[in-house]
Amino acid sequence: MIYETAEDWERAPRKAVALIGMSGVGKTRISALLREEGGWFHYSVDYRIGTRYVNEEITDDFKREAMKNPYLRDLLRSDSIYIASNLSFHNLTPLSTWLGKPGDPEKGGIQFDDYMERQRLHRAAEIRAMLDAPAFIERARALYRYDHFVCDTSGSLCEVVEPENPGDPVLNGLGQSMLPVYIRGTEAHEDALKARFDRAPKPMYYQEAFLRAVWADYLAESGEAEARVDPDAFIRYGFARLLAHRRPRYQAIADNWGVTVEADDIAAVETGADFSRLVSAALRRRAER
Repeated sequence: MIYETAEDWERAPRKAVALIGMSGVGKTRISALLREEGGWFHYSVDYRIGTRYVNEEITDDFKREAMKNPYLRDLLRSDSIYIASNLSFHNLTPLSTWLGKPGDPEKGGIQFDDYMERQRLHRAAEIRAMLDAPAFIERARALYRYDHFVCDTSGSLCEVVEPENPGDPVLNGLGQSMLPVYIRGTEAHEDALKARFDRAPKPMYYQEAFLRAVWADYLAESGEAEARVDPDAFIRYGFARLLAHRRPRYQAIADNWGVTVEADDIAAVETGADFSRLVSAALRRRAER
């Protein structure tokens, strides 16, 4: 670990952390808070994925839809219009829309094989974006003169690493250059996530073996053909199982590579000093284990 003790963290003139956990636990809020206070460079993994590694795929998907409209098709083919993603730190919709949901195309779904291909592309992109993060620490310091660095990871980080493998390349790069801080939600927090997801289900990345098992179970229980599956119904079906699947994986990352803080405590953070004290306390707890 880059900071073995709370004192190491407190004395460090340059701090670097990676916030990990499910989407909605507060990673981006804390990252934005630190950035806005000054002195912290905010590296968003999802932003890096969408703008560096699958940007062309996202734009091509927009163009593919535009080509279905004769009016837009002629404008596009004559270079009379320009189509691009407007992805930002706070608007990742282009990335999630491209990732898609499997099922009935009349309900916005895509074929399961196409969905799997996008899942694989996302996995490769997320790994590359995570491997880029350590270099951005030095880039942020040398180019932008930021002393501190916060890596705002994707909610699917735990799916693209092997938490129990000491040789995992992503976690090795992470652990050598920054402190992974797992933001752990309570049951009440997970219930709130489920309720929010039920209101507005969004595309998610799944580990392939897990996804295939959930898809097979859904088809067996619903009795529906693949092409008739309601995409939102499937995504809702898989989300609760996804939470349970990810929980121990995130805890293993924290136990083996970093520290754990509670989502309720993160919600109470209002300043960078608050956050720093929270990390110090987590490091002290780890030392006492």
